[in-house]
Formats: sequence, structure tokens, C-alpha cells
Amino acid sequence: MTDVQKESAFQKQDGISLLKKNVIAKKTTKGLRYYKNIGLGFKTPQSAIDGSYIDKKCPFTGNVSIRGKIIKGVVVSTKMTRTIIIRRNYLHYISKYNRFEKRHQNTPVHISPAFRVKEGDMVVCGQCRPLSKTVRFNVIKVMPKESKQSQFGLF
Repeated sequence: MTDVQKESAFQKQDGISLLKKNVIAKKTTKGLRYYKNIGLGFKTPQSAIDGSYIDKKCPFTGNVSIRGKIIKGVVVSTKMTRTIIIRRNYLHYISKYNRFEKRHQNTPVHISPAFRVKEGDMVVCGQCRPLSKTVRFNVIKVMPKESKQSQFGLF
């Protein structure tokens, strides 16, 4: 419990009472931990079940439900704490010229400490309640970028 206390406010999970009376948490190998299945066919990552992090905005261990749109995008920036920027590319039809033009949209997304992402990774995000001024989505699945073979990889 002491390794999670890095913030100025006391960090604890909502589902676990420190008095051990009303416990809705599940037993894990490391003790009591509250986690849930978010549904929609997405599995709870093992790092969320076994981890020791505390994040109230995590869809697996916090007080956030996923509802609404499910979007997919490529990670562009990971410079913020627990927030990433994803880029969604799409085509817009121009009827006058009977052609399409490329457009994109950058979306800030909250990422749980259960996931490790790098720029270029593909992520699936689910809509949730507003978490801050601009963040309305939460990462629910990460698909790592395929590592490129070097030119000498065949030898």
C-alpha cells in the first residue's frame, strides 16, 4: 500500500474498505483488489487484476463505465500523465469533384496504468463520462505496432 502513495491525497480503491466490513473486492494473489469486467467483449487485462496501481478513472478498477461509441486510432503522443493523443484518419467525400479528401481528427484519451503504449501503437477506446475538460474516452485495448525487421533480419 505504501508504494502507491505518491500523490498528495490518500490513494485507495473505492470498492475496498480499510475496516474490512463492506468489501466488494475480489481476492487476488496480492490481497484484496477491486476489478470488474467492462463487458462489450473486452477482457480485463491481467495487469489490472494483479497490479497495485490506483486510478479512479480506470474502466477496470475505477468508477467509470464504458458506453456509447467505440473508436480506434493510432497513438501520436504520450507526453501527458495517464493521457494520450490518438489520431483517427478518415475520407471525406466532395460531391462537386466526385472525389474523396483525406482528413484526420486528434482525440485525447485517458489510459490506465494497466497498459503500456508507445507512439505508433493501435488502441481501441470506449466513450465514457467526461473525465476532464477535453477527455471523453478511455483505452480498453492496445494492439502493439508490429516491429519491423532490420535489413539483415533474413541472414
